[in-house]
Amino acid sequence: MISRALPGAKLVKGFNHLAARVLAEDPDIKGGRRVIFLSSDAESAMMSVAALAEQLGFAPVKLGKLSERGLLVQARGNTWAPLVFQDLVKFK
Repeated sequence: MISRALPGAKLVKGFNHLAARVLAEDPDIKGGRRVIFLSSDAESAMMSVAALAEQLGFAPVKLGKLSERGLLVQARGNTWAPLVFQDLVKFK
């Protein structure tokens, strides 16, 4: 819907699988970093958002294209995809 409303824009889905209160917390958790899932049909745009996520202290995880892996963080009505609200931490 958003990409149809903004033709020519490069859309990256990210930072939307966690509640705002969780995103506001410190992404550094016991030596690990809170995971942020990213999906996009534009690899260059996804790389830019991944760099921003890292600057903010998060661990970006690229899921792939919006129509494929982006569905893992999709919510439709009362149906929640498997990665919605999953607060995961990546350790080195």
